[in-house]
This record gives sequence, C-alpha cells and structure tokens, in this order.
Amino acid sequence: MGPDPNMKWVVTLMVLTQLLSCYLVKGLPWKWVFFWAYAFGGCVNHSLALAIHDISHNVPFGNNKAKWNRFFGMFANLPIGVPYATSFKKYHVDHHRFLAVEGLDVDVPSKLEGYFFNTPLRKFLWLFLQPLLYVLRPLFINPKPISKMEVINVAVQMGYDLLIYSLWGFKPVVYMVAGTLLAMGLHPFSGHFIAEHYMYAKGYDTVSYYGPLNWFTFNVGYHMEHHDFPSIPGSRLPLVRKIAPEYYNHLPYHNSWILVLWDFVFKRELGPFSRVKRTHKGDKNL
Repeated sequence: MGPDPNMKWVVTLMVLTQLLSCYLVKGLPWKWVFFWAYAFGGCVNHSLALAIHDISHNVPFGNNKAKWNRFFGMFANLPIGVPYATSFKKYHVDHHRFLAVEGLDVDVPSKLEGYFFNTPLRKFLWLFLQPLLYVLRPLFINPKPISKMEVINVAVQMGYDLLIYSLWGFKPVVYMVAGTLLAMGLHPFSGHFIAEHYMYAKGYDTVSYYGPLNWFTFNVGYHMEHHDFPSIPGSRLPLVRKIAPEYYNHLPYHNSWILVLWDFVFKRELGPFSRVKRTHKGDKNL
C-alpha cells in the first residue's frame, strides 16, 4: 500500500500528449477528427479517466496530501473535456463502502434500464449511452449537494476548453469531448464497465480481467484485487495476485473485454439486471 510517485509523471505525459494532439487535429477534415478521437484520443482519455480513479484513492501523493490529489485529478481531467474528477471521487467512495447497495452505489443500473434495455439491439444502445447514463444516474438515484471543489473543477475545465478553442478553434474541443464520449461508450476499453461487476459467473459480483489492455488502463482489470485492497496503487495490483495466488487463481476471470461486450449484447441471460443487489439497513453516513 502507499502512493505511487511515478503516476504523476505518467499522467502528465498523457495530458501533454493530448495537448499536442489538439494542435495536430486543428486543420484536419471532420471525418479524420472523429476517427482520431475514437482511435487515439478516446483511448488516452479513457485511460486518463481510469487514472482519475486511482487519483481518487490518493495514489499520486498519498493520503496525507488529499488536496494535492484532488487538484491533480482536475489536471488529469483537462483533456477529457468535461468536468468529471471531483464528482467521481464523491460517488466512488460509496461504491466501495456500499458495493451494489440499491440507492447508494450508483454503478448499479436503475430498474428502468433493466426493464427497457433487454434485447440485443437495446443492450447495444445501452452500451453506446454509457457516458450519458453514468452522468445522469447519480442525479436520480443518489443526488448529493454540489461541493466547492466541484465548482472549481467546472471552472478549471471550462477555462481550459476556452483556451483550446481560442488557440486552435472548435475542432480540438470536439476531438477531446468526442473522444471521451465515444471511448466511454462502444469501445474495447469500455468492456471494463461490464466485466467488473456483472454476473458472468453465478455468485461472483466482482470479477478481474487479466488481458493486455491492463497495460493501458492502470490495471483496472485487477478488480477483485482492487476491492480487496483499495489503497494499493494499480501499478502494484498484479503483485497481489502473485503474492497470494491461493486467494485468486481459482476465481473466475476475463481474458477479453471485447468478448465481454459481445456476450453482454447477445447472451439472453446477460443485461443491466445481471447484477447483485444488496440492501442497507443502517445509517448511510456511518
């Protein structure tokens, strides 16, 4: 456990890469703006979103410098194009404390989603709409007051977007936002949204993925290990399985996020309702 000091340099390089990309796409035809947004920029932005996940666990600077981590999360947020980091932190705490608890863990789809998105075509649409649902679901299931840090996050992000627009025009802004929306929707990286907590194996509501895309996503695939030890940085999660194989090697796991998405769409037994749902009778503030 403990901070990973190398993470801040990796994230900084990714942010600068996207800044350079914004400059490079400013003169491209629109079709190529969207192509590179999906094929490259979206991959980087999705990876940055998963960096924000690690940052929410205070990985870059440690628990003693929480504010540094919050502001660094806003920095990692810049290429994503929409303010996200601070609100994610607020709800992600509940995801760990109240995993799959109805009304508290906003990762759990609503009843409306489960009833409506229940055919292959509708499940395909549900995957495409993931970014929108990810934003709207908390507002209806577990609304919380807007914090001062969230206001700062919005102001910083709007300032950055306006700066990019004033320097290089509208196309780089579209490149950033389109990359985020496309890569958070129907994209190989998005397989982790489904792989992590949907019941592909009966009785297991958290499942790891051990495929090569972990190299680009801060090892978010090591999800059982992460929920067992949330304070261990993503860069060290493979060591957990290596040190304690007797606790992990017998568990079901995924090898392909693309196959996860395919099975989710076309297997009748899978869908938004394929989740464990728990109830919580105590005080949610405890």
